[in-house]
Amino acid sequence: MRFGVLGSGPVGQVLARGLEAKGHEVKIGSRSPRKLAEFSTGSGIAAGTFEEVARWAEALVLAVQGRAAEDVLQLAGAANLQGKAVLDTTNPISEEPPEHGVIRFFTGPNDSLMERLQRGYPDARFVKAFNSVGSALMVDPALPGGKPTMFYCGNDAEAKRVAARVIEQFGWEAADMGKAAAARAIEPLCQLWCIPGFLENRWSHAFKLLRR
Repeated sequence: MRFGVLGSGPVGQVLARGLEAKGHEVKIGSRSPRKLAEFSTGSGIAAGTFEEVARWAEALVLAVQGRAAEDVLQLAGAANLQGKAVLDTTNPISEEPPEHGVIRFFTGPNDSLMERLQRGYPDARFVKAFNSVGSALMVDPALPGGKPTMFYCGNDAEAKRVAARVIEQFGWEAADMGKAAAARAIEPLCQLWCIPGFLENRWSHAFKLLRR
């Protein structure tokens, strides 16, 4: 598929490289594409504006800070999101510092950032994924406990099939948690994942769902 990655930070770059390595066509978007010149030279992945990348892509990955997510989608253009799967990696992390290792969210327990984005762009097909692990482990994680689990959710079945395929290509077990409302449970996994990092500087872990 043609994947457009919206976001030029570490997560966006890792996922763009991963998608390209798994055989997809990839472009990466930024507010200032020129700052991706070194990345594009090294990876061979072309850069463009959010609008250019969203228009070109068949499916998208949203890989920006949660506070910037709505602005980035607005820059990408609603018409360029219409009908497309959007793998949403964002978390609603506020600007306040963590409390005893627990990062603060600007959403409440009965809401999620992805649901807000879905309401704002009803013609896009959002799937929450890749929000509960650090960028270093997102692609081909090699952990002693075996293949970790990536939880995902969304309202559109076809978009979830796209997400599940990417999750599995990246070396994860895909666990479908249902509709978009499940993002209220999946997004806080980021908070749980970060606690060992902030308290003990341990960031090389992932979640595993054990079934009987």
